[in-house]
Amino acid sequence: MLERVTCSKGRSILPSLIRFLLLIGVLAAVGWGCMLALVTFVEPEQREMTQVVPAQKLTGK
Repeated sequence: MLERVTCSKGRSILPSLIRFLLLIGVLAAVGWGCMLALVTFVEPEQREMTQVVPAQKLTGK
């Protein structure tokens, strides 16, 4: 029914499910590691913020 597509050396051209899952796992681990590094090494600055609010919004008119 379905033939296995091979190259001239007899190896499979199409990636297997295991290879695909391994690739997804490695990419997820790299992403998780980057997020962990950001959480560990980056400290946010605290600074004061002011914003002018028009009087019309306060009175509701």
